[in-house]
Amino acid sequence: MTKVLVSDPIDPAGIDILSQVAQVDQRLGLSLNQLKDIIGDYDALMIRSGTQVTEDVIAVAERLRIIGRAGVGVDNVDVPAATKRGVLVVNSPGGNTIAAAEHALALLFALSRHIPQAHSSMHKGAWDRKKFVGNELYKKKLGVVGLGKIGSHVAKVANALGMEVIAYDPFVSADRAQQMQVVLMSIQNVFQEADFITLHLPRTPETENLVDASLLAKMKPSARLINCARGGIISENDLAQALESKVIAGAALDVYAQEPLSKESPLRTIEDRLVLTPHLGASTAEAQENVAIDVAEQIRDVLLGLPARSAVNIPGLSAEIMDSLKPHLQLAETLGLLASQIAGPHIKKLEVRLQGEFAQHPSQPLVVATLKGLLSTALGDRINYVNASLEAKGRGINILEVKDESSPDFSGGSLQLTTLSDDGSHSLAGTVFSDGELRITSIDEFPVNVAPSRYMLFTRHRDMPGIIGQLGSLLGSHNVNIASMQVGRRIVRGEAVMVLSIDDPIPTELLTSILEIEGINAAHPITL
Repeated sequence: MTKVLVSDPIDPAGIDILSQVAQVDQRLGLSLNQLKDIIGDYDALMIRSGTQVTEDVIAVAERLRIIGRAGVGVDNVDVPAATKRGVLVVNSPGGNTIAAAEHALALLFALSRHIPQAHSSMHKGAWDRKKFVGNELYKKKLGVVGLGKIGSHVAKVANALGMEVIAYDPFVSADRAQQMQVVLMSIQNVFQEADFITLHLPRTPETENLVDASLLAKMKPSARLINCARGGIISENDLAQALESKVIAGAALDVYAQEPLSKESPLRTIEDRLVLTPHLGASTAEAQENVAIDVAEQIRDVLLGLPARSAVNIPGLSAEIMDSLKPHLQLAETLGLLASQIAGPHIKKLEVRLQGEFAQHPSQPLVVATLKGLLSTALGDRINYVNASLEAKGRGINILEVKDESSPDFSGGSLQLTTLSDDGSHSLAGTVFSDGELRITSIDEFPVNVAPSRYMLFTRHRDMPGIIGQLGSLLGSHNVNIASMQVGRRIVRGEAVMVLSIDDPIPTELLTSILEIEGINAAHPITL
């Protein structure tokens, strides 16, 4: 029975979706050792931010096919370890966009008008209007660091408030920034010029402690900093010192390097210039339902053999691309599998040439599909779209991708593979017809037109009378039925290839007899 483990609180709408296809066990508050003890029984794991899915957990998750994180980031999942094991990791990049953006804006307002401090003062019986004089946001400069979905929404609302938005994002073009009414500049200039700065970056080795004492020192003494993105982007000790020494006027944090925030953290001692919330960015009823439904649907689809739409460790393979390129991906995987059985072991180099219409498609998915086919003979079920590139790299296969938009012999374009191994160089080509049918169109540059079948036999031989008859008789004597046969040659009585579609696999002793036929130089039994 297919089983899904839910180890963090998930909206019931997500549980209902998972229950359609699997037994769902909710086990909340598991320790790391408890999770390791039971994860081997499950096909899927659904989490939020509480569960830490470490390399040790993944190592014992023998049945695990997918990890679903109901949220934007996957900081608590060892994605490289999951990728190496072929475990899909998905998240919900858009499910809590509005919630997180609105929380950043709420902290922006809270900082500018001292709302938390004024609220606390009122509950203590005070009425101190002069102490809580704030600042208007109108015509102030808002610095947005990171213009992804959340940062872009914050910028949009800030523009509507009459703020001037400046931003740092090395991956956003000037044209796109102009469309968003945002002025791009360096991160140093953003920190120097902005009255308020809001961070919307992932936590990576490059962004960890990005905002340190040196960057804080560039801010105006009247400026304020907001982080609703990821903990660890700001050096918390440096921020505490900057607030205590009034290097900056204030800050608001929703995320922390270690969560929950330690009771001994220096941030907890600062009351008048710092607003703290306990990671509430995605904590709206709407967002919790949205991310639960999104991730649960992806887990359900993967368990049913369908693609996920928000995989973080399958490069370039969205659900839309998988669907639109389905026959092309099937051809790439088929040719890769054929190449592995013709080229033999120890493939050193693979050239993937996309010609004509193939060159107009995204190339990375086709290369990944080719690698999956190429390595499946050796690795079987261990190889999939998740770990194919990593496994190829680990085996030292040099991959060369070539795009050629010139028109080939076939109107639909072609995919050509060339391998270099200990057995020499071999090439294969194929195409997809308009009706979606696959065809092998050349083998070692010999022209053929063959539909792939479950069992096949490829031979290299001299084009001479009697060989086809001898091979047919030999197969018949071993009760191997031939479904179709085709010969490809370039010149009469020269080198040729023969492709047979057969109903049964070729036994080892039969292959030995085939190679003893005079004129046959090589024979490759194929199983697809």
